[in-house]
Order: sequence, then structure tokens, then C-alpha cells
Amino acid sequence: MRSVAMRLGGLAMAAGLLCAAPALALDGLVEKKVFEMPSYTTTGGGTIKNVRIGWESYGKLNDAKDNAILVTHFFSGSSHAAGKYKAEDTATGYWDSIIGPGKPLDTDKYFIISSDTLVNLSPKDPTVVTTGPASINPDTGKPYGMSFPVVTIRDFVNVQKALLDSLGIKSLQAVMGGSMGSLQAFEWGASYPEMVRRVIAAIGGAEADPFLIGWLNLWAAPIKVDPNWQNGDYYGKEEPKAGLTEALKLVTLHARHWKWADATFGRKWAEEGKDPRLSMNNQYAIEAWLDKAAAARASVSDANHFLYLVKANQTFVTGNGGTVEEGLAKIKAPVLLIPSADDMVFPPDGNMRPLKERLEKQGLKVEYTDAITSTLGHLDGVVNIGKAGDTIAQFLTK
Repeated sequence: MRSVAMRLGGLAMAAGLLCAAPALALDGLVEKKVFEMPSYTTTGGGTIKNVRIGWESYGKLNDAKDNAILVTHFFSGSSHAAGKYKAEDTATGYWDSIIGPGKPLDTDKYFIISSDTLVNLSPKDPTVVTTGPASINPDTGKPYGMSFPVVTIRDFVNVQKALLDSLGIKSLQAVMGGSMGSLQAFEWGASYPEMVRRVIAAIGGAEADPFLIGWLNLWAAPIKVDPNWQNGDYYGKEEPKAGLTEALKLVTLHARHWKWADATFGRKWAEEGKDPRLSMNNQYAIEAWLDKAAAARASVSDANHFLYLVKANQTFVTGNGGTVEEGLAKIKAPVLLIPSADDMVFPPDGNMRPLKERLEKQGLKVEYTDAITSTLGHLDGVVNIGKAGDTIAQFLTK
């Protein structure tokens, strides 16, 4: 967000209340594949050996290899954008509502591909394949820990580019992503303008603004004050599970909205007969829910991976440096912006509407839709992306 209770939105962190299975499902089951690189040099000059990332696809690549759409995932997401790995899975991929035969990302027409990022949040998830701090450094035989090179959104994109190169894909009908995925979509548009025909950015932006940088700092703080973190040197020891869980609680609530909290919990107690006013151990229902959701997510996550993702998002500016205007000037493709009305991570008035104006000043064709309105906040861009389905489908025909 495979029904883990918290599939964060955004950068998209969100509780894993994923879309219900639509009427038209993908044919067959989804296969997780692995792409490998002997070595990769980061934008900062660091070397990562034995890079491995997971990927999956939906639909067929045509003979001309020009019908591909790349879907880039959010902060706590993975390559699992649609379908099921097993028939008995209770949940489909996070954007299954728009990926499949006859859907906006029509698999009868397009080849949809998605990959796990470097430093993916969930290296303990058996369906995720990623290289990051928890991976073994072949030079030492031990996990990298904080010796792993700092990576950027551009590094995520460069590894995806290598994957596409290995498949012979030289052009993309579109790059589409939500939250952190939208950051990658913009970076694709700026870094490889000759390949990208369209950029579709949901619940995200073209840079991390100061307020978001501050929020990301708050997300990371519980991990760093957990005594078990030990500056990232905890592999083979007691892990900073408490700090990671508290960090994920922050992210989960930030990705929601107070309207959702009011409607879902109100001021209900977590347990009947246990008045929060009478004991420090008694909780409100929303507190207990956050504890449970975050603990479920923490069980497959890694604290250092979380911190590396935070850094990648904090440092993001389209074009991998300079000003955002310089980065946006490199984009040639038309752009579709899909905000969530109640988003508290990338608020429309403070982020996506001003971004529309910035793009237009660059002379780009920009479309903007207010289709996603609900009470889930940032998470709406994951769960309710289907509300923008018609707009997406029409944009892909232009």
C-alpha cells in the first residue's frame, strides 16, 4: 500500500485499505521478477555492488516496444501495483482499480511495468526485492548499515532506466506515480525527456519544500532516539523496533486527515470499561489503531531503509540539483496533475496548484483535475485514484 494494515502514502504512506477488487481483473497471477546489476554508481559517486530490484508487469510489450507505461511507487510501496501473487491473496496491488483490461491503464493496449526502488522500506517482505542498508556488502560479508551510499530519487530513476534498457524499451507512453512515485515521474521527465511522452503525477510535487523537509525530519526522529538504533549498527542485534513503529505511526496519521479520524473513531475508547481519564495505560480507539497498524508495517520494514528513504525525499529537486525551475525546464512532455483535496502531505493550495502555474510558465501543456475528493487525505491518491480514471484515460490518448 499484502493486506498489511498500513500502506503509507507519501510519500505516500497509508493504512492498507486498498481498493476493492474491480469487476475486470488482470488475467492470471502476477509474477515477481528480479533485475540485477553487477555495480551501480550513485549520483553522489558511491558504488553499490550486486544491485537487485524486484519488478513486475501487466499486459504485453509489443514488437516495437513502444507501448510501455512505467508506474513508480510511493514511500512505503513496492512494485505491486496491480493483480495478485496468489489466488488466495485477500488484496490486490495498490492501483488495481486503474490497471487491467479496459481500465485507464489498459493492459490490452499498454505494457505496464513497475519496480521496487533501491532502499525499499520493506526488505523483510518476501515479495519485495531491493538493495539497501540491510543488504550484504560483498566487500565485508556484513550488512552495509549506514555505510551504504546516500541515494537520491535520481538514483531510483537511473536503476529503473537500466531495467528498461535490459528489456529494449526506448520510449515510454507515460511515467505515472503517486506521492514519492510522482517525484520519480518528474525526475524521469527531466532526466530522460527523449523517452517520456507523458508525466502523470498524483499527490506529489516537483521538489520537497521546507515544510515537507521538516515533516520528514519528524518522521525519522523516533528511530534516531531509540537506543537500539546505535547509529545504524544493529544488524544481528536487538533492532530499533520501538522507534521504527513510532515513526510509522507519525507517517500513518500524517497521510490521513482529521475528517477521517472524526468519522472513523471519534472519541471512542480502545476498550470498553477502560476510561483513558483513569489510567495512563488506557487508550482511545485511534491510539490503539495506530499502534496496531504501525506494528504490522514495522514487522516487514527496516529502520535504516526508512532513514535512507527520508533522505532521498528531503533532497529531491526535479533535475537532481539546482532550482526546481531549472529542472522543470528540462521536461518536454505534457503533465497531468492529480491532487487529493484534503492532502496534508502535498496540500493542493500550497503545492500542486502553484506547480501547475510553474509548469505553464515553462510553456508545458498541463492538465489538472480535482476529481479526488474524500476524507482520507493523502491516502485518497492511492485508494481513490479510480475517481481520476476517466481523466487519466483521456490524457493517455492525447
